[in-house]
Amino acid sequence: MAAPGRMRVELEGYLPFEGGLFVSDVHVTLYPESEIPEGMVHVPAGSVSFLDAGPIELDAFWIDRYEVTNEQYKAFVDDGGYRKRELWHETFARDGAEISWEQASESFVDSTGRPGPAGWELGSHPDGTADHPVSSISWYEAEAFANWSGKSLPTVFHWHQAAQQNIWSEILVVSNFDGGGTAPVGSYAGVGRFGTYDMAGNVSEWCLNTAADNRRYILGGAWSEPIYRYTDTGAAEPLDRSNIYGMRLILTDGPLTAEATVPVENPVYDFRNEQPIGDDAFEIIRGMFAYDRTELDARVESVQEDHEHWREEVVSIRAAYGDERIPIHIYLPRDGTPPFQTVIYMPGSDAAEVSSSKHMRLTFSNFIPRSGRVLVYPVYKGTYERRVTIGGQNDARDRLIHMTKDLRRTIDYLETRDDIDITKLGYYSLSWGSTYAPVYTAIEDRFAASVMLVGGLYRYPPERPPEALPINFTPRAKVPVLMINSRNDFNLPIETNIKPMLGFLGAPDEDKRLAIIDGGHVPESPNEFIREALGWFDRYLGPVNDR
Repeated sequence: MAAPGRMRVELEGYLPFEGGLFVSDVHVTLYPESEIPEGMVHVPAGSVSFLDAGPIELDAFWIDRYEVTNEQYKAFVDDGGYRKRELWHETFARDGAEISWEQASESFVDSTGRPGPAGWELGSHPDGTADHPVSSISWYEAEAFANWSGKSLPTVFHWHQAAQQNIWSEILVVSNFDGGGTAPVGSYAGVGRFGTYDMAGNVSEWCLNTAADNRRYILGGAWSEPIYRYTDTGAAEPLDRSNIYGMRLILTDGPLTAEATVPVENPVYDFRNEQPIGDDAFEIIRGMFAYDRTELDARVESVQEDHEHWREEVVSIRAAYGDERIPIHIYLPRDGTPPFQTVIYMPGSDAAEVSSSKHMRLTFSNFIPRSGRVLVYPVYKGTYERRVTIGGQNDARDRLIHMTKDLRRTIDYLETRDDIDITKLGYYSLSWGSTYAPVYTAIEDRFAASVMLVGGLYRYPPERPPEALPINFTPRAKVPVLMINSRNDFNLPIETNIKPMLGFLGAPDEDKRLAIIDGGHVPESPNEFIREALGWFDRYLGPVNDR
């Protein structure tokens, strides 16, 4: 049998097994229904690592098939769980200082002041959401519910053993990352190796372990986040009650081991004492990104007219290397008059994992055509159907060079179109695209403005060659730039990773800005980062026609 897939195994007298198929050699153990804890699935023993911790050996355990629902959590609320001090085992902290249970409890109320999740009213969940995952709960509330249930929050090691993330792109495209809110548990088809649902998306799930600064790990990504968050690492303040935070629980035969519950540090790198390479060395690097302007051979592959806000063209052109073509998705606004201002998009890392641009998501970029500018989204080398296997640091370097050439060839094509004002060209990126934005905007000088959503200097392996390190490109990236970052991004701290990038970037001080917005990895309020981005493009590209 070939991966990926989905299977169901039945045997009379035993509970059926249903789970994802991610390997060719499959072993399934069926259990009598009487031996299975209600609503849970079995995860076998294994050796697991997390970040720089481990590997550790885990015994087999049980994990909830679904995230804990509002209905299940309401039973805890109705049983007086918020009043039972014996369920709240941990000491409480706010802003690094210990506080009492009574002080903490003042925060554990709904929108009407009753005990319960922040998004509830009058001690109950919104109508019609009983089977949705509970959300807007702090780590402390999740831990108290686990104690009440006789179970435990998973450690990061247990969570990763259950998730089995080695092959995951097909799970992402059938999971709840749609941006519209939570969905009933199990209603999306993203089933895991051992029968869990919604470990990717829906709500992020609190884990037991402490991270840096006393934060607690929260994994899996949520409905409002980019889909690459499934395999990303996150942590939040234990008192944080974001509307994307929920949980699922585990059950083990004995107490959790000390090695599984150990605090795990996130190995972020402090760039405040680093320096980019000098000009002479950089000029050698620049030559690696040069290409010959051969015939584009542009072809219109398809046209879609059925969207309310834009008309989509898919055009392909010849790449600047080999015998390859670059598909380019072009979203032309229905409002406005050509020639249009245009923004080229560089996506997050999910584009390097998802297998087809048919699953291309515009959740964080659709505001561009809706605001009257053209959005251009190439299928870069290494993304979607042009995915490549990265075997080492030189492969990563080669992909970066090819992506940069694809970006530049796309601009060459845009210059041939009468409906595009090439003098008003913007760059816009998310996460992975923002981390490498200094490379693209240093090598390509036709941009008039750049907006980087959740970018910063990121730690790369020490063997990464200098021509693939964004820090070396920062002083040569002179385009006016806006960095939009979240206040509590676990992987890109403001002082050590974000501000150093801003400081190194080569634009004059008056032409670069850092906007800090509340949130974890991505800002909580889309309207805030949209307002910032559009304001920057208005400033440097000019107002949009007919607006």
